[in-house]
Amino acid sequence: MSKKEDRLNKLVEILKKQNGATIRDLAQMLDVSEMTVRRDMDTLKAKNVILDIPGAAVLNTQYTYEVEDDAYQLSMATRSHTKEKERIGKFASSLIQQDDCVIIDNGSTVEYLADNIAKDTKMTVFTCNLNILNRICNNPNISIIFGGGYYHPDTTLFESAENITLIKNIRATKVFASAAGVHDTMGVTCMNNYELEIKQTIIQSGAEKILLVDSSKFGVIKPCFVTDLDIFDRIITDTNLSEDWVQLIREKGIRLDMV
Repeated sequence: MSKKEDRLNKLVEILKKQNGATIRDLAQMLDVSEMTVRRDMDTLKAKNVILDIPGAAVLNTQYTYEVEDDAYQLSMATRSHTKEKERIGKFASSLIQQDDCVIIDNGSTVEYLADNIAKDTKMTVFTCNLNILNRICNNPNISIIFGGGYYHPDTTLFESAENITLIKNIRATKVFASAAGVHDTMGVTCMNNYELEIKQTIIQSGAEKILLVDSSKFGVIKPCFVTDLDIFDRIITDTNLSEDWVQLIREKGIRLDMV
């Protein structure tokens, strides 16, 4: 990834967190000139990623990430296959029962699960993800266990050795996991090495292991191996999953829900 692409990703991340920023503020946060920020904004405006507002930058909430926009793959992950992820998250939330203790993984799809948790469901949630924490913190029926540590702004994940110890002491009724890639021989993978231990530990801490992943991730291999597919009890995905994958998953004895 070039310096410009990296800077564009950071710019979008800032706007996602702050819902907008002035050119001066962006220049300070990115440690570049205001002229550079203006040129970057012109690039993003041309792709409809941000709105054309004089002197400021605001994300266009109608923008939908497309696969060919490789330069923005990381920053726009939460906007990729949005409708499918919303359906997956809503269905997954319906599996939560009263007094469940659940662990919610790091990832864009599981954020939609957090959005759809019923307000009257009394439960306990463990997460290390800031976006998920923000989605559930105002629900009085949710007891929250949150793992802190070093903050990774690209994924909004908190990472620390203390997190791992905390997770190992939790016994959850359900773990809702996510992945950046699912392959028949190379297993379940993620993008970042710093996510690995957390993901692997939470999977081991749940009685029922549920993978939430949209169909575009199947057949994909990312750099970091998380676990074999066989470890999951259930997979929730969308209806665009190929018949070959449907057959493979069912042959493994994994319950498959396509929504």
